[in-house]
Amino acid sequence: MTDLDHVLTEEERLFCDLLERIVDERIAPLATGVDESGTFVHDQLAVLAEAGMMGANLPEDAGGPGISAPALLRAVAIVAGGCGSTASALTAHYLATDSILIGGTGAQKADLLPKAATGEALGAFGLTEPAAGSDPADMKTRATRTGDGWHLKGTKCFISNGGVSDFVVVYAVTDPEAGHRGISAFILPRGTPGFVPGPPERTMGLKGGHVFTLNIDCHLPAEALLGEAEGQGFKTAMKVLDNGRVEVAAQCLGMAEAALGAAKTYARDRVIGGEALAAKQGIRWMLADMGLELQAARLMALEAARQRDLGNRFSTAAAMAKLKASEAAGHVADAALQIHGGYGYTRDFPLERITRDLRIMRIYEGSSEIQRNIIAGHMLA
Repeated sequence: MTDLDHVLTEEERLFCDLLERIVDERIAPLATGVDESGTFVHDQLAVLAEAGMMGANLPEDAGGPGISAPALLRAVAIVAGGCGSTASALTAHYLATDSILIGGTGAQKADLLPKAATGEALGAFGLTEPAAGSDPADMKTRATRTGDGWHLKGTKCFISNGGVSDFVVVYAVTDPEAGHRGISAFILPRGTPGFVPGPPERTMGLKGGHVFTLNIDCHLPAEALLGEAEGQGFKTAMKVLDNGRVEVAAQCLGMAEAALGAAKTYARDRVIGGEALAAKQGIRWMLADMGLELQAARLMALEAARQRDLGNRFSTAAAMAKLKASEAAGHVADAALQIHGGYGYTRDFPLERITRDLRIMRIYEGSSEIQRNIIAGHMLA
């Protein structure tokens, strides 16, 4: 995504250039092995922690580098271009730390964010439930006051990092009569009695970025409530998801760029009938359409990132970026696999892995259908 360089500072360009070298040398070579073994990407996250990426979404006073949203967009795309599983685990961590940054008390921020930024503490974002995926108001997890704190009870599902994280920001209903205004968030540390993660789900792609069902029936102290007062959870979650959707767009861009790069290389090198594939009009048109889709998605993601930096409300821009990037990336990866012919369907080339890794992007953090509802709601308001 070097065409983003004009909106980055010199320091941000150097940060991204260094990150690109680290990903190329220490993360991308492991991607195939991760996909085959299904091993969680602990080692890759440690490499990213050394590079300053575990806190790249955080301001300097919270332990992060304080980079701009466009720089974060490029940085996440770089990681995703090397390994989708690593990028997925990284951005799930961002959802947790964004929750604390947006909704936490000063003490909660001071306690957890610097540790999260150095990689000492890995986070997870506990929102989705078996019967409450797209509408958090349907969640069944309850938090009830006790004499000295809260009792938290319920089940969360498809929680990235949930069974390997050091803490989960769990969203629960504290006032069933208040609808969205009755949702609060809690910081749930690993090892809390009554907090029992299930085994990692067996997924189609992103096999090194594990997702879990979390079974919760535990007592938490009063200070585990995120923020100063209950009832703020829905507002916090929606702001976090706006950020997260731009980061999903970044993941899509990075993986689609990798697919397009592989397709261009193959088209130049593959000779049939004495002529490179890249000389054939049909292939050239496919490549042109792939580039067109990718550039349109890139510009929409950049606009959402710009609005985020300006402090504007950017829910619609984030929805547009996520929708466009996830669907464009799926098309690009599929076309890249097609250009490779039968070889693209084998595990000797990265296309089948990238195609599988990308499929979830149209589902998690709000499906394509939910994004269309958000966009249409804005248009009709």
